[in-house]
Amino acid sequence: MSKSQTSINIKRKERHLCVCVCVFETFLRPGFVPGLAAPKIPDGEKVDFDDIHRKRMEKDLNELQTLIEAHFDKRKKEEEELLSLTDRIEKRRSERSEQMKIRAERERERQNKLAEEKARKEEEEAKKKADEDARKKMILSNLSFTGYKQPQNGTKKQTEREKKKKILSDRRKELDIDNLREDKLREKAKELWEWMRQLEAEKFELQYKYTKQKYEVTVLRNRVSDHQKVSKGGRRKRGLRK
Repeated sequence: MSKSQTSINIKRKERHLCVCVCVFETFLRPGFVPGLAAPKIPDGEKVDFDDIHRKRMEKDLNELQTLIEAHFDKRKKEEEELLSLTDRIEKRRSERSEQMKIRAERERERQNKLAEEKARKEEEEAKKKADEDARKKMILSNLSFTGYKQPQNGTKKQTEREKKKKILSDRRKELDIDNLREDKLREKAKELWEWMRQLEAEKFELQYKYTKQKYEVTVLRNRVSDHQKVSKGGRRKRGLRK
């Protein structure tokens, strides 16, 4: 039994005792006459006033007991309704508190997911940018060794060759696989395969750029040659006219 229900039961007993005391004090008060009709006395017979008084008192007590029981039944129902209402309020309050906790937890999880997603995207963008910069640098360095930039003298040519050898030596990875286990060998083979695919892609891209640039240079040379021919032909015609 909860504390609230115990206190309500104590208050109920106190009220019951107070009502009983008030009722009996009223009956014991001098000059008290209950609001009852006087009994009809038959003519020509002996009247027993003690019996009449006793019956009247019994009737009054029965009515009083009925009123008291009705009063306390009503009070009991009201107190039960009050207890039920209090329980519903407490239950609703606890449910509301639990719902607020669940909502706060979901909101915290959502914010954490958003922060993780943002950090992941920023990391991917930074990695992509770094890879793009490295690829551009590699392409430019490779273009400088494929004849795109012609050396001006012997010293410069020798220096470019040395740079090329150095880059090739740096890009050639040593295979230290003597002490590797099977799983490590598989990872190493996968790494070399990915690296080879990357080199093939870069090679294809460089070849495509080289072919395109060579074609553009050829077109420009042809245009220059045609322009020179047209210019020389115009000069010859002007000389003949003179």
